[in-house]
Amino acid sequence: MNDQVSDFARSMGIATSGLKAQAGRMRVISENIANADSTAKTPGGDPYRRKVPTFSSELDRTLDARVVALGRVRPDNSAFRIRNEPGNPAADANGNVKYPNVNSVVEMTDLREAQRSYEANLNIIGATRRMIQRTLDILRA
Repeated sequence: MNDQVSDFARSMGIATSGLKAQAGRMRVISENIANADSTAKTPGGDPYRRKVPTFSSELDRTLDARVVALGRVRPDNSAFRIRNEPGNPAADANGNVKYPNVNSVVEMTDLREAQRSYEANLNIIGATRRMIQRTLDILRA
């Protein structure tokens, strides 16, 4: 019985780590989407640079299990989008304005994937809770 409780706790802990990691990923993606059309504050300056979330695997000694965590959020070093807009306050001497290297379609696809992973982890927690309840019901009978 004690091993079963430990397995339930481990399952919940692993799924919870997945929830936290995907929530962090969604925050980063949302920031990218929010800044997709921003420009630099100074003429010719660099605009917002897309951020890319990473994941890491960590040992949770309490659970004696490997869990996932949001790792380093690194900048995407791909080129900025450039548009010729001479009247824009962010334009350089040639009239070019740099826009973030954010592709909204890619971000929305990543966001949907993160949402699905989040939902999958929620489903694991729900299933584990139901198993715990059934186990308690059997023990009471």
